[in-house]
Amino acid sequence: MDPVPLDRLVALAREMLAYSYAPYSRFSVGAALEADNGEVFTGCNVENASYGLTICAEQNAVAAAVSRGRRRFRRLVVVTGGQRAVAPCGRCRQVLAEFGTDLRVYGVANGESVSWELKDLIPDPFGGDHLEVDVVDGDGVASPEPEAR
Repeated sequence: MDPVPLDRLVALAREMLAYSYAPYSRFSVGAALEADNGEVFTGCNVENASYGLTICAEQNAVAAAVSRGRRRFRRLVVVTGGQRAVAPCGRCRQVLAEFGTDLRVYGVANGESVSWELKDLIPDPFGGDHLEVDVVDGDGVASPEPEAR
């Protein structure tokens, strides 16, 4: 399937800013994650008074995609309301890398837009290949090696 137009991904991520729950930082984030089949999954950040329990927009988008059986992704757009574009935080980079590092990431803000390859943001992620266990795929079937990164 053809890629979703980038401006459509940006618009979907920007829509998510309205749903962000960020009463503590006041830093709203929206994300739109495009799967390899062209489906788009969105998310927003959800803060918690116990800051460590905050859920990032990117993680919500990944969870939505995985819950629909998608595990291969093409592009991610992260939109914030500030003037400077941001890349996903370290935790989000690790979560995204679980599904491969050949992902184009776009940071978009009111004042700028920047893009990166995930493999450049997290060049040597910790992954299933570091563990001495069989990786189980989405069907519950063990496979000898994790998906290609």
